[in-house]
Amino acid sequence: MSNQSLIALLDRVDRHPGQAALRARSYELLGLAAGSRVVDVGCGAGPAVAEMAALGARPIGLDVDGQVIEVARSRHPGLEFRRSDACDLPFGDGELAGYRADKVYHSLADPARAAAEAWRVLAPGGRIVLMGQDWDTFVIDSDDPALTRVMVRARADAVPSPHAARRHRTLLLDAGFADVTAEVRTGVFTDGSLLPIVTGVAEGAYAAGAVTRCQADDWIAEQTGRARRDRLFLAVPMFLAAARRP
Repeated sequence: MSNQSLIALLDRVDRHPGQAALRARSYELLGLAAGSRVVDVGCGAGPAVAEMAALGARPIGLDVDGQVIEVARSRHPGLEFRRSDACDLPFGDGELAGYRADKVYHSLADPARAAAEAWRVLAPGGRIVLMGQDWDTFVIDSDDPALTRVMVRARADAVPSPHAARRHRTLLLDAGFADVTAEVRTGVFTDGSLLPIVTGVAEGAYAAGAVTRCQADDWIAEQTGRARRDRLFLAVPMFLAAARRP
């Protein structure tokens, strides 16, 4: 998927009411204070950075993709965006009051290293919030549940750290954070405009060699028909963990 297509898809997801509520919950868990310096790791096109700025914080958006950072800068002039890796943040020790990472840790080969880096840049008392999906827990309605299970598992296996979200609490505890909490909120998607999320599962399974091209195509055709008839159903549990640096 091209960057442009990915950004368009993420825009559709971000506009979903459930996702807006999820972002709002992350800001509550961060305990944003006026003027607090907060980083949004994996900021994408910057919706959370803009929302945190509107709440009075001083957010910085980071993303490893330079093209995505340029999109964020064009959409939100006057806000701060930088290209950076989650495991090598451009801040000094104890420089930040808050750290937020949404749908990031599953893409990292070493999520524990990113959590340790979060500890480094947060000041004592600083807050961290991790959010993300566990790639084995996608729930997709289908006429062939057995094949769907194979596809979901194969797609998950292609992700660098597919189970990072279920490990958020452990990652934070192991990094030395205190007052760690964990919760889950499930997003339910029935909008046909989000069909690419579902068909991407089949394409990923085919690329991994778990299903044949015919199986993938037939399954995609079924899901496309469901979307056309308003019968698409995708549920994705989103895991949140929050903590404080002592």
